[in-house]
Amino acid sequence: MLGIFILIYLGITLIIGIWISMRVKNASDFILAGRKLPLVFNSFALFALWYGSETIFGASSEFSKKGLLGVIEDPFGGVLCLLLYAIFIARPLYRKNFLTLGDLFREKYGQKIEFISSFFMVISFVGYIAAQLVALALLAGVIFGASFTAGIIGSACFVCIYTLTGGMWAVSVTDFIQSLVIMAGMIWVALALSGNGTEILTIIRETPRGHFRFLPPGDLHSIMEYTAAWMVIGLGSIPSQDLFQRFNSARSERSAVIAGFLGSGIYLAFAILPLFIVLAIGVMHPGIDFTDTQTAIPSIIMQHSSVPVQVMLLGALLSAIFSTCSGAILAPSSLLAENIIKPFFKIPDNSKYFLLILRSCVIIMTIFGIIMGLGRSNIYRLVGESSVIGLVSMLVPMLNAIFGKNHYKLGALCSMVSGFTAWLITEHMIHIGYPSLIVGLAASIAGMIAGNAIAKHKKRRAIDPPPVR
Repeated sequence: MLGIFILIYLGITLIIGIWISMRVKNASDFILAGRKLPLVFNSFALFALWYGSETIFGASSEFSKKGLLGVIEDPFGGVLCLLLYAIFIARPLYRKNFLTLGDLFREKYGQKIEFISSFFMVISFVGYIAAQLVALALLAGVIFGASFTAGIIGSACFVCIYTLTGGMWAVSVTDFIQSLVIMAGMIWVALALSGNGTEILTIIRETPRGHFRFLPPGDLHSIMEYTAAWMVIGLGSIPSQDLFQRFNSARSERSAVIAGFLGSGIYLAFAILPLFIVLAIGVMHPGIDFTDTQTAIPSIIMQHSSVPVQVMLLGALLSAIFSTCSGAILAPSSLLAENIIKPFFKIPDNSKYFLLILRSCVIIMTIFGIIMGLGRSNIYRLVGESSVIGLVSMLVPMLNAIFGKNHYKLGALCSMVSGFTAWLITEHMIHIGYPSLIVGLAASIAGMIAGNAIAKHKKRRAIDPPPVR
């Protein structure tokens, strides 16, 4: 019975997305909702950016095991990212009227760098898509008893259809509706588990000592690990097409900035609730054994709530993650179509086939997500690795493109390749005892400086060659 109601709930969500898709007339509508999103929709779209698998399942699981120090990366890093983007990045990028971040790299560094940078950004999303599919598979197992493989493939097919129809318009409007439901649901569960708030102090007192510690020990290694945790999403998601699309879908530059502040505030407030819920489960229901802490929240809902509440909460969880997954698929699909396929095959900007190409890329990215999701099951790690790729390869060239004076191809190329290579080596081959993402970021900065210096020297020699003796 519960499964039938959940399917009806999801069917209604899909119908809303398809109905909204009637607004999609061109690539701008599909990628950026025509830059016409009202402030309230834009704010909730930014809130929903990470409020899916990584916050509800991944972060709550890490918090139950490691306390606050285990969730610096998310939600706190996510809040930092939204604030930094709103303060420093949103205005200069909104004025450019680009469809993708790859367009920025083409304008500043040329077509070759556009292609390479877009490739790095596309691969950074594969793990993120996989994380959403893993979360959906876990929920499908709890609700329908589906196997992990069937859950991933079935969820991927649904979200692919959802994304194909409406693009950014469907993502944003359903984000708003689903966010309201899941916010109400999270509040209800938190109150129910804490005796309508009367047991909050008991839960806090019974929490293991040190669980709420927010600052690391004083040794150098701990400080560097702590700093790295803030950087993963806090800095690593700044060069993200998904974040770029949600900010640039706003009606105006001012609206985009305000939405960033509102979205970060809403995200911080409601990202705390899954952490509290999983804490309350451990204190108020000590007899329940959760072998996989990632399923703690849906399992407690199934065991300790009525069917109507289960439909509302589990349906909201599913639809929220579907929406997050849809945005995660849409972003790299936009890059793949706009900045890799279109320039490679020299497709005109006004081509009537471009929207078809965009939708074909949605299918391609979904398949990549399925492949990675079937091989990995840790949501928090999948999301973290996706953000790290952006941090070590794309952040420095992006910031240089926006704020720097020297936009040399060699500098951008050296920055991307050196940062990614240094991270890859120290993460998977040679362990040096320090966070590999810090090593990668340092190498990316060094690559930009060295590449720009070499390019500037070559340019100076070409303008003013040495005298012939």
